[in-house]
Amino acid sequence: MTNALIYLIVMIAVAAVVFLLAALVFGRGEELAPLPPGASPTRLPADDITAENIRELKFQQVFRGYKMTEVDWALQRLATEVETLRARVRELEELESSDHGA
Repeated sequence: MTNALIYLIVMIAVAAVVFLLAALVFGRGEELAPLPPGASPTRLPADDITAENIRELKFQQVFRGYKMTEVDWALQRLATEVETLRARVRELEELESSDHGA
């Protein structure tokens, strides 16, 4: 009984090591080339973000997904852009309604 338990524990440990090595060597099938250390593919223009800028947005991949700081930064920039555009739309709508009222 003890030998079977030890055999089972050793087999599980070997399987875990093989799985981890395979995951590190082969990854998850990503086709992106690795970036140099410290480099980031995350780029957005300072003003006037377009739909194409968003479609081309890339994030650095790390061990368990994307680099959280880059995603947070991009979401913050997009939120600021949406707020700016909505404020401009409100401003233009108010201007248009005041022109029609006069």
